[in-house]
Amino acid sequence: MNHSEQDEFWMQRAIELAAQAEALGEVPVGAVIVCDDEIIGEGFNQPITANDPTAHAEIVALRHAAKKINNYRLVGASLYVTLEPCTMCVGALIHSRIQRLIYATTEPKSGAVQSRSQLLSADYFNHKIEVTGGVLAEQCQHQLSAFFQRRREQKKSQTTDSTFE
Repeated sequence: MNHSEQDEFWMQRAIELAAQAEALGEVPVGAVIVCDDEIIGEGFNQPITANDPTAHAEIVALRHAAKKINNYRLVGASLYVTLEPCTMCVGALIHSRIQRLIYATTEPKSGAVQSRSQLLSADYFNHKIEVTGGVLAEQCQHQLSAFFQRRREQKKSQTTDSTFE
């Protein structure tokens, strides 16, 4: 496999994980951490179900990977995530010493890699992460858009139903 085929392969797994988040009513974001062609950590969004504001897909995957290799430094590893990471997640990625970040679609409201800020371009960090964006972006954007459309329709339906009670 060349890099783009590998990236699509692992991103597909992240998309599957995002579907698990969606099934729980969470924003559908999934993340996979790969080192030497092996998954060492994975996760999906679960801040609501876990009652944990830090339980973003990336953080959950980082925790699993660090536990698996018994080291918080994930040197040589790549993180695949369906949505551009936020500030908290970018900070955790830097501290983990992840080598590559591959994300699918941008996050215009809170993306900290490209959209709202470009933290990984800052020269004051002592660790640089190679970034690739746009891998299976259309598929992930559709997954997110459909989720939020359904959520808006549910809220509208609830508002309409309560009006007639």
